Amino acid sequence: MQKIFFILLLIGLVVTVVSVIPNRKPETNGDKALSLTQTDVSSTLIDKIKTWPFHLLPHHLISRLVYQLTRIESPLAVPVMRWFSHHFGIVMAEAAEPDFKAYPTFNAFFTRALKPGSRPIAAGEATVVSPVDGTVSQAGRITQGRIFQAKNIDYSLHELLGGFNDLAVPFENGHFATIYLSPKDYHRIHMPLAGHLTHMVHVPGRLFSVAPYTVRALPGLFARNERVVSLFETSAGPMAMVLVGAINVAAIETVWAGLVTPPAGKAVHRINYSEQSVSLTKGAEMGRFNMGSTVILLFPDTVQWNDSLRADVSLKMGQAIADLRTSP
Repeated sequence: MQKIFFILLLIGLVVTVVSVIPNRKPETNGDKALSLTQTDVSSTLIDKIKTWPFHLLPHHLISRLVYQLTRIESPLAVPVMRWFSHHFGIVMAEAAEPDFKAYPTFNAFFTRALKPGSRPIAAGEATVVSPVDGTVSQAGRITQGRIFQAKNIDYSLHELLGGFNDLAVPFENGHFATIYLSPKDYHRIHMPLAGHLTHMVHVPGRLFSVAPYTVRALPGLFARNERVVSLFETSAGPMAMVLVGAINVAAIETVWAGLVTPPAGKAVHRINYSEQSVSLTKGAEMGRFNMGSTVILLFPDTVQWNDSLRADVSLKMGQAIADLRTSP
């Protein structure tokens, strides 16, 4: 019976492989109207063809099946881990435990810890660091409550944050950074700055792939997918970290609430943590993804992204990505 389960798991992982295969290398066209951190790349016919089947797939059924399969304890998990690691080029030497046999389940391997010191946290109280290993999808200014997704596509900040106006207002003319985690990346999420948790919002939704071709082809992708929004008070003012689910992302966890998805229902759920003592230091783990997905960082107009923070740039967790603006 376990062999059947792991055949199904391998099929699910193949779906993951197919969903993240890039079509081509993005190119910029030098459009002066775009932020220097954004890439002006149109979707292609291939992008649209690859995205179309996701409208038909039972996203949650597939993802819940993957959730169960990746938690089966069996020696058969080891060859699956080896295949996955080889295919995506995972550097197991960075892992706190590099031996595949030490992981009882595929999920334990996927959410593996790193060796101490393998991700130095950039020093400085005014320095904002990357919360994850990943690739910058887009970064720039939020303009009148709209966030740039891809050429000719933007989406609503208000919708991204679950429809709560009071949560959206501080960011309406602020800054965003969208960081994509591929299956090869380290999948724990850390704090860009020290902060005190004020709210958490779970927003149910679809689970479209968040691979680059889907981002280019599917309008409002990040405001349509299931997501967990965490709001913190920091030295930069309010900061939002939006953890976006995707196909095969069977669960999102936070260190204070544990497993947040799969959801118990379809209603938007908001929890006020302002009176609770959930405070995390810069670089501390705040959550994790099970399979690859996307983190969106939101700040008011109190930070300045580094010049190196551009679309398609690879990041490591703890790397400096912005500085706090100094008062005039």
